[in-house]
Amino acid sequence: MKLTPKGQATRQRILEGAAGYLRGTDPGAATLDDVLAVTRTSKGQLFHYFPGGKEELLLAVARHEADRVLTDQEPHLSALDSWESWWAWRDAVLQRYRAQGRHCPLGALMDQVSSTAGASEVVTELLDQWQRRVRDGVLTMQAKGLVSPGLDPAVVAGAFVAGIQGGVQVLRATGSTDQLQSVLDLLLDHLRTGPAPAGPDRAPDRQATPR
Repeated sequence: MKLTPKGQATRQRILEGAAGYLRGTDPGAATLDDVLAVTRTSKGQLFHYFPGGKEELLLAVARHEADRVLTDQEPHLSALDSWESWWAWRDAVLQRYRAQGRHCPLGALMDQVSSTAGASEVVTELLDQWQRRVRDGVLTMQAKGLVSPGLDPAVVAGAFVAGIQGGVQVLRATGSTDQLQSVLDLLLDHLRTGPAPAGPDRAPDRQATPR
C-alpha cells in the first residue's frame, strides 16, 4: 500500500504505540479495543493501515521488536573492533536481557502469529543479521591480528547467537541470566584462544560481572 508521508507517520505512530503496550502485556490477552484506546486510533483507521486486523498488526509489531533486539546492542554490535568493544557488547546484551526478565515480547508475539505468512521470516532475518554482524566483528579482529586466523568467523558467530538464544530460553524459564552470562564469557574466552599481541590492544583480563 502506497502511503503519503503523513500516512506513513500515522501508521508508525500506531505501530509504536501498539508495540509499547504489547511489550508490557501478553499479546494473546490484548484486544483490538485495547490497542485502539492506547494508540487513540479509530477502528476504521487501524484497518486502513493494517487490513488484516489484529494478526497483521501483531506481525508488524514482531518485526518492530526484532529490529529492537539489534538496536539495543548498538553501538557495540556494529563496532566489534577491539577487546574493549567486545566486552562492552557482552555487557549490553546482559543488561538488555536482565531488564527484560522472563517476559520476551518478541517470543510472545511470535507465538501469536506463528501460522501467519511471513512470521518465520521475521526470526530468520533477525538471526541472519545478528550472525552477520558478529561474524564481521570476528573478521575485523582477525585482520588486526587480535584473533587467531584459525577460527572460522561464521562458526564463531553462529555459536554466539545460538548461545545467547539458549541463555534467553533459560531466562524465560527460570528468571536467571547466569547461564547467559556463562555462555558469553566462555565464548569470549574461546575467541581469545591463540596468540595475542602484547601492548595496549592485548585482551584485558575480566572477571565475571556479578548479577
